Amino acid sequence: MKKRVFIIHGWGGGPECACLPWLKNKLEENGFEVFAPKMPNTDEPEISEWVNYLAELVDTPDKQTYFIGHSIGCQAIMRYLQTINQKVGGAIFIAGWFMLKNLEPEEITIAAPWVKNNINFEKLKKVSENYVEIISDNDPFGGFEENKRIFFEELGAKLIVLKNAGHIEDLELPIALEELIRISK
Repeated sequence: MKKRVFIIHGWGGGPECACLPWLKNKLEENGFEVFAPKMPNTDEPEISEWVNYLAELVDTPDKQTYFIGHSIGCQAIMRYLQTINQKVGGAIFIAGWFMLKNLEPEEITIAAPWVKNNINFEKLKKVSENYVEIISDNDPFGGFEENKRIFFEELGAKLIVLKNAGHIEDLELPIALEELIRISK
């Protein structure tokens, strides 16, 4: 069975943003079947809308199913994974967060449900043991220490800290490719 990867972009973005097109291309070159959809209502993302869309896209997950998320895409993946009972291969989270700072007033309203509604980490651990968080020590949306602690202590993710990488919007991100290939073996 072919390994499938679902790449979920961030808030206000699309599948053409940051390193996502590069990752899609490199994963396809490595034999993965890759899906990089434009998520619905991207400027005002809602949990149920994004999780339901991802569930329809994935259809039947299995141990050959992997995920890569950027920013709020990480949250969407986690919230989707806590709804399933089937084991999946794992996920790479790029600039994932559980708390945010430096938002505009209208952004605070949009982000509130994503920040306030808890994620069931115990359920996520039952779905996969393979999680990697790639985080920057100077993300402009803040919360570095808290986000790092939650990913590591609550989820048990492997942490990769990039120095001065902001919200990790590079056009290439070889470490994400390497980690996805590693967890898929």
